Amino acid sequence: MSLPTSTHYDKLIARAQTLQPAVCAIAHPCDEPSLSAALEARDLGLLQPILVGPEQKIRDTAAQFKLNLGNARIVDVPHSHAAAETAVALVRSGEATLLMKGSLHTDELMHEVVARATGLRSGRRISHVFIMEVPTYAEPLFITDAAINIFPDLETKADIIRNVIDLHHGLGLGEPRVAILSAVEQVTPSIPSTIEAAALCKMADRGQISGGLLDGPLALDNAISPEAARIKGIRSPVAGVAQVLVVPDLEAGNMLAKNLTFLANAEAAGIVLGARVPIILTSRADSPRSRLASCAVAAIYAHHLDQQQARPLA
Repeated sequence: MSLPTSTHYDKLIARAQTLQPAVCAIAHPCDEPSLSAALEARDLGLLQPILVGPEQKIRDTAAQFKLNLGNARIVDVPHSHAAAETAVALVRSGEATLLMKGSLHTDELMHEVVARATGLRSGRRISHVFIMEVPTYAEPLFITDAAINIFPDLETKADIIRNVIDLHHGLGLGEPRVAILSAVEQVTPSIPSTIEAAALCKMADRGQISGGLLDGPLALDNAISPEAARIKGIRSPVAGVAQVLVVPDLEAGNMLAKNLTFLANAEAAGIVLGARVPIILTSRADSPRSRLASCAVAAIYAHHLDQQQARPLA
């Protein structure tokens, strides 16, 4: 199967199709959206699924919605908690290089991911990124963190930025322009997010955060509208043309992403970073296309991480 390459998502999907399909452990794919996404991603050559969950329930779901399981490997476990635990174990053992959320709650999967003894922790804090295709914006718009860290502190925000910068490079999109959002563009003691934004920019100046161009605090209009930035007299390589929006907290990010989705006809692919492998984190409200884009982003980034690990030291 092939797709036209006319949009940001189509280009990502087409690029992922050129790579060796990554093996992906899918935790509890027991409803139509999650199972169909896994099987369509397989049919497009994006990934090779291992379906982890109650086998009969998976087969019944496939039969009910006329989905072709083909020769997909099924690991039979009794319930969603066991599916999360087993899917994570498949990644730890090296049998899978991707993890995908099926029809279970995000907290249930992430509980196993962050378990100290048996999970997938790395040296980074875990964070989420929406890769959004917004019809009125010229480039893919990355929004972080809108799903994992509720009220991130300064060091957590630094890792959130490091994670998204690494993803932007890993997708072949180059050095990102990162806007750290607040309600205003001035550093204002009564708005803590403005102080944190200024501190993060200074961390970038000192090399504590590298690989991206940072500016903040910026209000949303100053981050994405060249005209708004011009009127406010903000001169920077980021203002008005941001590629990454770093939000103050989960509530702000979640509302921003959903506003774009439901009021601006945007689509939102989602991925979790900072663990040992990329994690495809989708919602039942996601369109089939955004689910495939999530798979493509994770597959490309997993390939990038494999190359980085295999690269000899200079």
